[in-house]
Amino acid sequence: MDFSNLADHFEGVAAKVLSTVETVGRSSNQHELDGVKALQSLFGRPAKKLSIPTRFFHVSDEMEEPVAEDGSLTYYDARINTPNRSEYRLYYPASVDAMKMAQAGDVVFIAKRKDGSALFIVAPGNSTVAAQLDWLFGTAVLEHSGFSVRSGMEADRLPLTAMYLLDTLGVSLEPLNDDWLNLVLDRFGPRFPTSAEFGAFARSTLPELRPNDDPDGVLMAWLEREELLFRTLERHLAADTLENLYSEGRVDLDRFIEVSLSLHNRRKSRAGRSLENHLIALFAAMDLRHSFNPMTEQRIRPDFIFPSIDEYRNPRFPDGDLTMLGVKTSCKDRWRQVLSEANRVPEKHLLTLESPISVAQTDEMRDHRIQLVIPRPLHEPFKPQQQHFLMSLADFAALARERERRGPTQLALL
Repeated sequence: MDFSNLADHFEGVAAKVLSTVETVGRSSNQHELDGVKALQSLFGRPAKKLSIPTRFFHVSDEMEEPVAEDGSLTYYDARINTPNRSEYRLYYPASVDAMKMAQAGDVVFIAKRKDGSALFIVAPGNSTVAAQLDWLFGTAVLEHSGFSVRSGMEADRLPLTAMYLLDTLGVSLEPLNDDWLNLVLDRFGPRFPTSAEFGAFARSTLPELRPNDDPDGVLMAWLEREELLFRTLERHLAADTLENLYSEGRVDLDRFIEVSLSLHNRRKSRAGRSLENHLIALFAAMDLRHSFNPMTEQRIRPDFIFPSIDEYRNPRFPDGDLTMLGVKTSCKDRWRQVLSEANRVPEKHLLTLESPISVAQTDEMRDHRIQLVIPRPLHEPFKPQQQHFLMSLADFAALARERERRGPTQLALL
């Protein structure tokens, strides 16, 4: 995608697994991180105390939004007056919620931004979000003791999942140019179209793609194109809105916060609808019969039923030839919702764009007979022992099609 990348936002990042004495609690009053010598490649060897403006985060799989607050880190040489015996330390405020909530075994990521400020992110060590941050920043922190430091960032193209993760941390990857703006404005004018309209428009700009040839690649290409078009339009419309908030050199702060929250919420809600809309179009293009959001037992509505809700409601149709697909852009703990959907289908399929997911979570999903469906371009970040458990979208479509063909034959034999 034609977006900014990590190198445009960060100079480097360090990560480590927290020990008991590094957390806030009865067993520790130091409020410092050990092994700080490794951070010299990020923060240098300043002669005076360095106060680093910092945004502190505590994130977990159970949180829809991270706990966030502003403060500062202090980086200093505790032996400044002792020649040739430097001892650099990194001090964090004991009052910040991110560290008050931290426990031994949690992982802290310290990312130095291009403007000299930092992000200080704490995540449970065995969580999916810790695995995602470790993959995003390339720190491999769970494989090392002490600090794992990257003093330079790659200018690599980031996948859509990385953009969603960075959005939660207040880091927005924006289009590098406005090449698509006139085309979007010609179609929709200065407004946000519905998700269905925007998705159809995004697909129309990629007429050469053939879903039957590569459903995994096509789905990701459609999603990425819509994201590019959406953020291009969003930046254009937001610029005018934000400009109107300034009056006589001052900003309407309450209104600014309201607009910021509106932008954030629009991005989140649109992403889920976008994925559903593209899947509906993909299955239609592949002539794969399905029902979207049908009503089943207890008025529960699963995302997709294959071959259709008519077969599902037919008690004579074999249970083994029915397929249910839940769809969630990100899983967090909400993946358990699919367990109560479509009672006739004991093995659930769940498609998500979340990548990677922790080993503990994929093991739990497998125990609950949930089969993960992950677009193939997103398989690589998963650990080797997890990848054999993943099903691609092409594999899922083949399974659903085979069951669709087999079902009538089995029904005729009853």
